[in-house]
Amino acid sequence: MFPSLTPEQKKELSTIAQRIVETGKGVLAADESVGTMGKRLQKINVENTEEHRRQFRQLLLTSDPALSNSIGGVILFHETLYQKSDTGVLFPKIIKDAGIVVGIKVDKGTAALAGTDGETTTQGLDGLGERCAQYKKDGADFAKWRCVLKISDCCPSSLSIAENANVLARYASICQQNGLVPIVEPEILTDGDHNLQRCQYATEKVLSAVYKALSDHHVYLEGTLLKPNMVTAGQACSQKYTPQEVAMATVTALRRTVPAAVPGICFLSGGQSEEEASLNLNAINQCPLPRPWKLTFSYGRALQASTLATWQGKPGNTKAAQTTFSTRAKINGLASKGEYKPSGQTDQSATQSLFSASYVY
Repeated sequence: MFPSLTPEQKKELSTIAQRIVETGKGVLAADESVGTMGKRLQKINVENTEEHRRQFRQLLLTSDPALSNSIGGVILFHETLYQKSDTGVLFPKIIKDAGIVVGIKVDKGTAALAGTDGETTTQGLDGLGERCAQYKKDGADFAKWRCVLKISDCCPSSLSIAENANVLARYASICQQNGLVPIVEPEILTDGDHNLQRCQYATEKVLSAVYKALSDHHVYLEGTLLKPNMVTAGQACSQKYTPQEVAMATVTALRRTVPAAVPGICFLSGGQSEEEASLNLNAINQCPLPRPWKLTFSYGRALQASTLATWQGKPGNTKAAQTTFSTRAKINGLASKGEYKPSGQTDQSATQSLFSASYVY
């Protein structure tokens, strides 16, 4: 056995991971690629320029001096890591000065797995060590890599499960060598008409394989975070499940597969509406089963949709959009402690489905 990390490296990684998921805090996923951000801006009739993307990210990052009460980490896209505010301050500095940890998306998107029913793996391992070393120098302390799986009659296949688990483990190991805490994201899409039990079964199979691979690659679990899907029925399933049923299925799946050494599990929202993502997270944290990890959020769409709708790309709407964003961040902070009490006054845009088929980040 050749130890891959020194005690000092391990201590740094576990400290960073714990900071991100301190009680009542989650992650803002603001790492949409240029193309994805373009789709978001198109919905509000704003041209997809670097300046518009910068303005929107600035709006999020400067929304509230108390943002760090509910946001422990922000994931950025490469472009955003090097952008500055109107006053000339680099975004990573703004985030750090607010007491929040800076993260960076490091994968290069999905590629088809030949011989499968449209399944994929994720690319970007080539040169990843160098990129991680550079990002660490430039202020990042954690990273994210998304693998995508789907449920159908023959999916997820054992090939897809094994390949994606192995890629996530290689990525996690390379990140840790370079001082970055890896967020491990094996997302099972909600496309399909499968029921809750089918999703639970697939989630357990996928997570079991991921943790076997992380163990095989000597990844230090105390210095990682998991970003999984919640266990929910497929988008086209005729049966509707309560947040309590989603919570029980989700926590059961995690208890069967995720070692207690992992400090935090930050759920992706996966096309749920903003309100649904908050209610389900709240129910998960009220679930009567013992939960050895922090269970919190790493939301993109479910933290930004109504903020974008309020902003509309107009400078005069910035303050109102920032208030919308702060409110949603606070709600999810409460939900991560099981303390969110809906007022019944939910903004209409917060209850709209954010689903898009075969979602590409």
